[in-house]
Amino acid sequence: MIPEKVFERILVLGEGWRVASVDYLEQEQKVVIRVEDTAALWKSEKCPHCARQTVRGYDHAPERRWRHLNVCQLQSEIASALPRGECVECEKVFTVRAPWEGRSRGLTQEFEAFALTLMREMPVSKAGEILGETDQKLWRALFAHVAAAWSELSWDNVAWVGADEMNRKKGHNYLTVFVDLEAKRVLLAVEGKDAAVWERFAEELGRHNGHPKAIRQVAIDMSPAYRKGVAEYFGNAQIVYDKFHVTSQVTEAVEEVRRKETRTDPVAREHLEKTSWLWRKNPESWTEQESQRWEQLSGKPLVTGLAYAMRLQLQKAYATWDVAEARRRFQEWCAWVRAEASAMTADLLEPMRKAAAMVERHLEGILGHWKEGLTTAFLEGLNSLFSATKRKARGYRSSEYQIAMLYFVAGKLQIPYYG
Repeated sequence: MIPEKVFERILVLGEGWRVASVDYLEQEQKVVIRVEDTAALWKSEKCPHCARQTVRGYDHAPERRWRHLNVCQLQSEIASALPRGECVECEKVFTVRAPWEGRSRGLTQEFEAFALTLMREMPVSKAGEILGETDQKLWRALFAHVAAAWSELSWDNVAWVGADEMNRKKGHNYLTVFVDLEAKRVLLAVEGKDAAVWERFAEELGRHNGHPKAIRQVAIDMSPAYRKGVAEYFGNAQIVYDKFHVTSQVTEAVEEVRRKETRTDPVAREHLEKTSWLWRKNPESWTEQESQRWEQLSGKPLVTGLAYAMRLQLQKAYATWDVAEARRRFQEWCAWVRAEASAMTADLLEPMRKAAAMVERHLEGILGHWKEGLTTAFLEGLNSLFSATKRKARGYRSSEYQIAMLYFVAGKLQIPYYG
């Protein structure tokens, strides 16, 4: 079988096109597949202006080339002078779109699909090195596919939503990321972290067949701006404070106790030296060295140790499946922390007392996910997702790159998208 026939089958061109030649350009170390139209093309071609099937050949545009998948480790290109047609009815002239053309100019669909596969697994710059293409050309392809697929998403079944902030770069540059907690997918990312981002989310819900009144629960941190935004635009939704943000604040309170105790007690300072990460982890996550350090500290009258025990006890409140039992455990925990803080002459446990007050103020929201079984596990894992998207989009400061990568990695989009 001659090479031209082989490539016609590989490219699935149909009867309207044929491979005229396959040439190896030794100097460029490149394979060029030349494709031309046949008379059969006009039997099925429609006018893009009036949609009538009354078109005929007019002339040909100048030759163009499209990067294709490698052939025997050699770069390959498809070359073609695309035909132009004329509509008999509306008399308009148009250029026929190549069936192999991707969403990005100069790339075939097969090449785009392979490039997108690589970009899911590694930074775009690394994918560019492997493919021998520029970062910007690959980003253009990614942007085109993400935009097309994201615009076609339906959010009609979205009822449980989570929102978290993503630090885009050093300083106060934030994105607010909205996620569907049932489908475990990123819905929307917008710049800022004020109440206005909720208005934007409400608008996008309408564009994607959803409705703000359909949102039953919203999982957020305790930001006043987020609470205001939910109240203004999602009045039917119950606010839920996810476990990650609650326990994070208590963990920070433990660290503040450690710092206070280190500053005020020379003996404690010696015991607590280089133990910051010990108190931030759960015992099952300790390294062998950290476990040994814990054994050395056991029995020492450290207030930090008491604060750490309080944090672990709070986590046990999350272990129950019953909302009434959870409420009892949280209330008992708050009472215990207040009693211990009041019993101390020094104010070393003041950060924990404040943490208990925070839990009491937001208790109804904390208990929210027990009431309908809402799980915020996907929301709690967003930090690792944010880190991954930052690595893949590194070198590009514009938020557009990180947003596109968020949708690409976690939006559950149909990509490549040629619908």
